[in-house]
Amino acid sequence: MRNGVSISVSSADRRRLESIVAGRSTPQKHVWRARIVLLSADGVGTNAIMSATGKSKTTVWRWQARFAEAGVEGLLEDKTRPPGKAPIADARVAELVRLTHEPPPHEATHWTARAMAKAVGMGVATVQKIWKAHGLAPHRWRAFKLSTDPAFAEKLHAIVGLYVSPPAHAVVLSVDEKSQIQALDRTQPGLPMKKGRGATMTHDYKRNGTTTLFAALDVLEGTVFGRNMARHRHQEFIRFLNALEREIPAGKVVHAILDNYAAHKTPEVRRWLARHPRWTFHFTPTSSSWLNAVEGFFAKLSRRRLQRGVFRSVVDLQAAINRFVSEHNENPRRFVWRADPDEIIAARTRGFQALESIH
Repeated sequence: MRNGVSISVSSADRRRLESIVAGRSTPQKHVWRARIVLLSADGVGTNAIMSATGKSKTTVWRWQARFAEAGVEGLLEDKTRPPGKAPIADARVAELVRLTHEPPPHEATHWTARAMAKAVGMGVATVQKIWKAHGLAPHRWRAFKLSTDPAFAEKLHAIVGLYVSPPAHAVVLSVDEKSQIQALDRTQPGLPMKKGRGATMTHDYKRNGTTTLFAALDVLEGTVFGRNMARHRHQEFIRFLNALEREIPAGKVVHAILDNYAAHKTPEVRRWLARHPRWTFHFTPTSSSWLNAVEGFFAKLSRRRLQRGVFRSVVDLQAAINRFVSEHNENPRRFVWRADPDEIIAARTRGFQALESIH
């Protein structure tokens, strides 16, 4: 014990301290504080108390002094500590938020935390904390495109109607092509995944040619009919339509949903439609390819099979695509449209209003 410090514990305080030590639900910090006081009252030296409680010398001294000052209650309460740094003034926070909404004065498209910290005289962590509190993320952005099609609402309702309530005795197909799929081979073999490290792949590659996947998603059944072709002109598109025509049972009306690619609207394609009256084309609004259901299948194909694939030839690539389509058709799921078309139209309207207010 320090010179000049004596611990005197009354009978009532000793009983209370002993109950704190023996209590099964007592917080451990209260237990070792009470033990320090009891050992001190029994005349145990500081080094022995340190060994018995596992605490440092300054900690033992602190709680001896706290008991001498405030008694048992002082052991059960933690003193509040003043903040290490003064809070940032509201005016400085407002200025930082204002600057964030404006382009930076230096040659950059957006603010970084370090650039903002230098501009306002704050720490990087402080800038990041303020941005988080105000929901700001200057490094993030999203691409968008608002359709200017004057018949947007009419086409949207027609296509969503086919998804939600397809006509009886009809086949609804979502048709599109995924063009310029590259057969990429890596310049060196990658390393496999292991504990603590993901798989590796060289950043450079060898181009071994391209292919185009024409695909038609049956909205009701969820199956995909696909054909690989070298190009994506109207000639290949008509060949694909002929292949579909042979596969679809006779007597079925066919509704095909397509985007506005030029090869879908050539005179040759129109003449093909005239010779096949059971077919009806429904074109998505301009800049609205997201409305075509087969785009979801293309995204899954890219994500799961193409992005990390290694293909030594176009034949190798086409075989992989065909296997993926076959595997998909083994367990198909009906396409389900969930978005409300009226909400989509309202969101498009708000987008145009926001653009008009800014520009």
